Formats: sequence, structure tokens, C-alpha cells
Amino acid sequence: MMNNTTCYRLVVCEKPSVARSIAAVLGAGRRGDGFLSGGGYLVSWCFGHLAELSDADAYDEKYGKWRREDLPILPDSWQYTVARDKQKQMNTLRTLMHREDVCEVINACDAGREGELIFRTAYNLNNCRKRVKRLWISSMEDAAILQGFDNLRDGAEYDNLYASALCRSKADWLVGINATRLFSVMYHRTLNVGRVVSPTLALLVQREAEINAFQPESFYTVHLDFNGFSAAGGRMKEQAEAERLAGDCNSKTAAVTSVVQTKKTEKAPALYDLTTLQRDANRLLGYTAQQTLDYLQSLYEKKLCTYPRTDSRYLTDDMEGGVNALALCCAGVCGTEPPAAVCSGQVCSSKKVSDHHAVVPTMAAGETDLETLPAGEREILRLAARQVLMAVSAPFVCLETEAKLDCGGNAFSTKGKTVVQPGWKAYADAELTDKPLPELSEGQFLPVSFCAVKEGKTTPPKHFTEDTLLSAMETAGKEDMPEDAERKGLGTPATRAAVIEKLVATGFAERKKAKKSVRLVPTEAGVSIITVLPEQLQSPLLTAEWEHRLKEIECGELGADEFLDGIQKMVSGLVRDAAPVDGAEVLFPSGRPVVGKCPRCGAEVTESKNGYFCERRSCKFGLWRDNRFLAAKKISLTKKMASSLLTQGRAYASGIYSEKTGKTYDTFILLEDDGARSSYKLDFTK
Repeated sequence: MMNNTTCYRLVVCEKPSVARSIAAVLGAGRRGDGFLSGGGYLVSWCFGHLAELSDADAYDEKYGKWRREDLPILPDSWQYTVARDKQKQMNTLRTLMHREDVCEVINACDAGREGELIFRTAYNLNNCRKRVKRLWISSMEDAAILQGFDNLRDGAEYDNLYASALCRSKADWLVGINATRLFSVMYHRTLNVGRVVSPTLALLVQREAEINAFQPESFYTVHLDFNGFSAAGGRMKEQAEAERLAGDCNSKTAAVTSVVQTKKTEKAPALYDLTTLQRDANRLLGYTAQQTLDYLQSLYEKKLCTYPRTDSRYLTDDMEGGVNALALCCAGVCGTEPPAAVCSGQVCSSKKVSDHHAVVPTMAAGETDLETLPAGEREILRLAARQVLMAVSAPFVCLETEAKLDCGGNAFSTKGKTVVQPGWKAYADAELTDKPLPELSEGQFLPVSFCAVKEGKTTPPKHFTEDTLLSAMETAGKEDMPEDAERKGLGTPATRAAVIEKLVATGFAERKKAKKSVRLVPTEAGVSIITVLPEQLQSPLLTAEWEHRLKEIECGELGADEFLDGIQKMVSGLVRDAAPVDGAEVLFPSGRPVVGKCPRCGAEVTESKNGYFCERRSCKFGLWRDNRFLAAKKISLTKKMASSLLTQGRAYASGIYSEKTGKTYDTFILLEDDGARSSYKLDFTK
């Protein structure tokens, strides 16, 4: 490595903690203002995204107000905004990048799409033109960092990755800004719409609708007990029929009509990618997807696990020689013994590895006192270690026996399993519940010791948990995507946790505790927004197709301009064609006090600053406080009077001023409405 004090290499990391780790390995221990130096290196950092795409009003002041006539907003040249709390660090990077003694800039941000975007944005906004090298590592261990710096790549190799990241960012802006403004204006409510968030919410809403529409049906089965095992008949709709069958079989003898024994083999599961780890952490530990990602990120920065944001479940072929040592390390983390025979080959396949290999503990994890770690990090590390032990183990092998019996001309069946080789299930989280059957042979007769009728009910689809929602997001739209599509589903492993958290934060979904799990269910607001959104924005196919196209951009198979042109056309068509859904007032109540029913359409009339108005905007009925008739009479329209006018057609008013006499009097005011306008007149009848 280079160690020339007259020419520095500037290393830009994604966050300060990573910068400190890299600086320690490089010997850059001298502290500066916003950077570290030493050993021929300057090591600085971003704070995640130092700059973001600017809000719409940065392009034109008129966009400060949300109006449909200003849509679509399609910037010709994109602008960026640096947050106030990040401006100082951006200035530091600018100064470092333009130092005469800096000859090269090394992009050491996270090795992925978003890390590339973070670096390139800072690099481009600071008008840096110096040569760029890329550090691409999957572990923060000292040896991995040193190896990475010995094998730096040309930054230009990642131009397509940057193009993909930039397209994703701009596409999200175009859809988010335009669709959010469009539907918010149409329905007079702030309705946040997103390319990934909306179809994910649609999954929750659809599932909730299926559950609500489900009608359970009872069924009955007859069970025969044979002092050691039982057999069940088929489902029956009528209880009386099942009772008759049970009576016929009680204290009778059943004949074994067939015995079939099959050898079953279950291969070991693959290693973890981020999504499968998040799913298991939710199912087994109750952690949210975001919590799991946060724990993993911390473990990565502590050099205890490899890069978390991966969609690969294998190691590369060149890592096969180290799998035995990895298994021994993972056994130590889990406090157990490694497999007798480590099957290294079944976890290694370079063809199945994309940017990063599977999430596994590092060798440093085996030398760490795990009790010093926070409980969440410790449990996630052990979960990842256990998956390694399962993945390198032999298959699970059992003998499955299925027997069929006849009792009084009625068919019954039973199954049992005998474990031949525990294999990877020796490390699994659950014990085997299947029991072996006794020795049975065709033609054997068995006395029925007990007979019972059991009632069951068909069950509705289950509510989503984060485990099952992550799975649904991963496979959404899969059936409509090309077989060879590299990336399918909603979002990426790196973004799915944030999508779920955004749904909860915006009030479109909520977590509800059940007996053994936490459900994710849509709120009323969530159901309402999906009800009014066009299929185009709630279909998983659209965003799945986008992810596929972004991958094509990354691979150099699709141009960025072509992709963004398609997005702009879609947004323009959406703005042009979108029309309000009838009855949306019911879906989006204002929350204002209700004073009565509208005499024209029957919708609710609510109180606002200027009077009392129908919630159905198209109706345009209203009782204005600022009314010439009322002003002339020197009375104001109170909430009580408005309610009386709507319910009874008239309201009692006191202190009415007479323009002729200058005196005041009390009487009733009548409401007259011809369907186009409302007016008042005095009513002196009792």
C-alpha cells in the first residue's frame, strides 16, 4: 500500500464509526476537524446522505402551494439540498477533496447501491474531478479491510450501479411528489403515496378484506384409538352423520388395508440473506425487521458479522476452504458442538452470489465475550451462527409410514415418522412432533379401544406478521415477472424494513399484539387510501418491474434516460386521468364537529372557520357565518342554530335588530334551499 506523505489518498466512509475502524487499520490516528489522518491517508465521512433531492418548491416558488394545475412536476435539471446539521461536514469534504496534496479519492461507503449514491452525490456536488477508487468489502475485520485496500477497483466500474441508484432516487421523487400532491388535492387530505409503500399497504388491505369476508364452516371427523396410536376418517359436514359412524365403529375391529413406508430426505437450508434472517428473527425472537437490521449493522461495524444488506444465501467458491473453521467458530457462539462432518460445498456457489455473500458471523465473533454485547445483538449473532451450523450439516432423513384401515366399510388413515438421521434438524429451533407408528402389516386386525367425534372449523387467512409480510414483499408480482428476472418483489432486502416502519409511522398500518405474535394490520386511513388509489399504484407488479429494470441498469442492459422517460410518462398519465372516487367523503372524514345532515345530499355538515358546510365537496351546500341577511339583523349563526336549521328547518333567534324601528325582538329563522343556493327568512308563527 502507498505511504507517501506528499500525496494523500482521501478515504470517504458512510458514517464516522466506519471511518474510525478503517482509519485504525490504515494507521490514520491523528484527529482533524471532521477527518482522521496518518499513514498517507485522510479518512473522512458522510452522515448517510449529506444531500437529498430538493423539495418541489426549490424549482419554483409556486410549488409551495399544492395545486393540481401545477402537476406534473418534472424537473429538467435536478437540484439538491444539504441539511443544516450536515453542511459543516459537506464543507469539510469539499476542502479535503480540493486539497492539492490529495491525489486520489477512495469510495469506502457501504458496498451497495445506496452507498454508491451517498458517495457520488457528495463527490459531484463538491465538483471533485480526482481519480476515484472503490473499496468493496463484505466484512469490517482488519484482514478484510487490508485485503480490500490491496485490491481497490476503479471507481468507473461502478458507474452503472450509481446510475441505478440515481434512477431509483429520482423515480421515487417523481412518483412520491406528484402522486402525493395529486391525491391529497383530490381528497383534501394529506395522502402519502410511494412506489413501494403503497403496494405493500395494498397487501395488508387485501389480506384484511379476505379475513373479514371469510365465513367459517364446521366440519367433523371420527377418530379411532388403538391403544398407542389413532387414525382419522375424512371430513364430514353433518355432525349426526359423524356420530352415526362413530357409533358403528365403537368397540369394533379395524383391518389394516395397506402400509406404505417412504424414505424422506430434507436438504439443509441455505445460509441467511437479510430478508430470511429478518423473518426468522421476527418469528423466533419477536424483533421487527428494522430492529434486526439495526442489530446487524452494529455487529457489522463491531466486526462480528459480514455485510448485512445482501440478497445472497451462499458463500463464494474461494471461501470453501474456510468453512470448517467458520463452523467451529459458530459452534462456539452457540455453545454447542459442530457437525461431525461439515458439508462445505453445499454452502458455496459463486454463481448464486450477487454483490455480497450470505450473512455469517466473522471469525472474530468466536473470540468475543458475547455477554458484553447488548441482548439483541447477541441473539441475532447466535441466530446467524445457528443457521451456519444447519446449512453445513447433513440432510435430515426419516422413514414416513402411512397406514390405511377399514372399520365397518369406512376408510381411516394415520401417519408416523421414524428419524433415521437428524442431520441439520439437530440445530433447529423446534423438536420433532411426529411419532413413529407401531409395527403394522397389511391384513392385520386391531380392536378399537375408543371412538370420538371431533369438531373443526375452516380457518380464515392469517394476519400478516413481519415474517410473512417480508415473504410476501419478496415474492409479490413474481408470477408476472420474467423467469430470468434477477430482482423481483417489492423493494430490496435493504429497504423493506424501512417501508414497514414508514407505514406504521404515517398511520396507515399498526402493530397489534396477539397471543404468540404481533400482527400488522391496516388502519382505517390505510384502507381508505388504497380504496381511492388506482390499480397502477397499488399493484406489486409495477414496482417489481421497476426493481427488475433498475437491476438491468446496474448490469448495463438498460439506459437510465429510457427508464426515467417511462416514469415521467406514467406520472403524466396519472395526473391527466385520475378522477375522484364517489363517496370519498365517507372514507376521509374531516374530524370537524358534525352539526347535522345536508338537506341536498344527506352527507354530514360540519363546522369550520367560516360556517357550516357539507363534507361532500361536490355538493357545495353551506351555511355561511358572513351572511348579508344575518348581518343586517345583527345576529350571528351559532352552532346550536345551525343544528336546528338542519334538523327542523328553522331556528329560534333572540335580539334580532329591526332596521325600521331600531328595536330588537325574538322569533324564528327559516332555512330555504332550492338545491343551488340557501337563504333565510323570518318566521313569526309559533
